[in-house]
Amino acid sequence: SHILSGYVRMTDTERDQIDQDAQIFMRTCADAIHQLRTEAQKGVQSSQVKEHRTAVLDFIEDYLKRVCKLYSEQRAIRVKQVIDKKRL
Repeated sequence: SHILSGYVRMTDTERDQIDQDAQIFMRTCADAIHQLRTEAQKGVQSSQVKEHRTAVLDFIEDYLKRVCKLYSEQRAIRVKQVIDKKRL
């Protein structure tokens, strides 16, 4: 408990701002991946290079999806806690 004694709790406004920033960031990342995928298809290169770029972009997109899922799960916990507090 002495470790947490200096801990300052975040306000709901701060949490809401973090949520908003996170959503904007995830959307920006998804758009960037889409643009990279479009550019990768336009370029003239060997099939091996195309396969490599596609695989890398698939990996990055999958990673972003996992991060988004984790974010959604954490946000759901926060919403549940807010609802539980209002019930008390």
